[in-house]
Amino acid sequence: MALSPPDLSLAGQHALVQGASRGIGRASAEALAALGARVSLVARNESRLREAASSLPPAPDGEHRFLSLDLDDTPTLRARVQDHVEAHGPVTIVVNNSGGPPAGPIHSAQPEEFITAIARHVIASQVVAQLTVPGMKEAGYGRIVNVISTSVYEPIPNLGVSNTTRGAMASWAKTLSKELGPFGITVNSVLPGFTDTERLGSLIAGRAEKAEKSPEEIADGMRGLIPLGRFATPREIGDVVAFLASPAASYISGVSLPVDGGRLNSI
Repeated sequence: MALSPPDLSLAGQHALVQGASRGIGRASAEALAALGARVSLVARNESRLREAASSLPPAPDGEHRFLSLDLDDTPTLRARVQDHVEAHGPVTIVVNNSGGPPAGPIHSAQPEEFITAIARHVIASQVVAQLTVPGMKEAGYGRIVNVISTSVYEPIPNLGVSNTTRGAMASWAKTLSKELGPFGITVNSVLPGFTDTERLGSLIAGRAEKAEKSPEEIADGMRGLIPLGRFATPREIGDVVAFLASPAASYISGVSLPVDGGRLNSI
């Protein structure tokens, strides 16, 4: 009997990708579109969204679209996503992805910083799940993929609010995976390691200033912690997101998957 290749096709699926105007979010949208998904891109910057959407390969069953909105604005997020689903059909793939909170030690973080971070990540993901899961159940296909951080396993120094919020996201995802498993809907989290994005560049610059070193020295030190010896590209993370969204990953659920070049010591 001839063996068939893994089923990676996302033809007929509608993906909603947050933070999709740049970095890992955009790379995830590109990877999903390359597998045939129709993608709705979400971010704040409309001009970047328009450019990102226009650069995607054509969807076989419709058009790529975008929503310019702020994840911090929960009422608007709820209303706009609801209207989008009603106008353009059920969303069967959700990629929860948002920029991390500012760096800083946890003991000096203000309560408002935690409130903002939790709203942007956990609450926004909860709202989007409530609006999209009914369509996933009806379609008989559902994937929720969260882009969070390796801090789920090993807290990263000087990222106190981010460490706390990412841990909350991982627990939310694990809980949701158990509730949605009976419907064949999977929920997983991707934990990027050091990835060549604007966010990493900002963190390197901050560390360099604090240590009175050059950004190149800080970057070299960080690369030295990675067995593969380099930072990830955004697309390397996006490809993992797309795989978890595909039929080939149908028996993977409830996991927090590091994509870090082997850097973590804890697992």
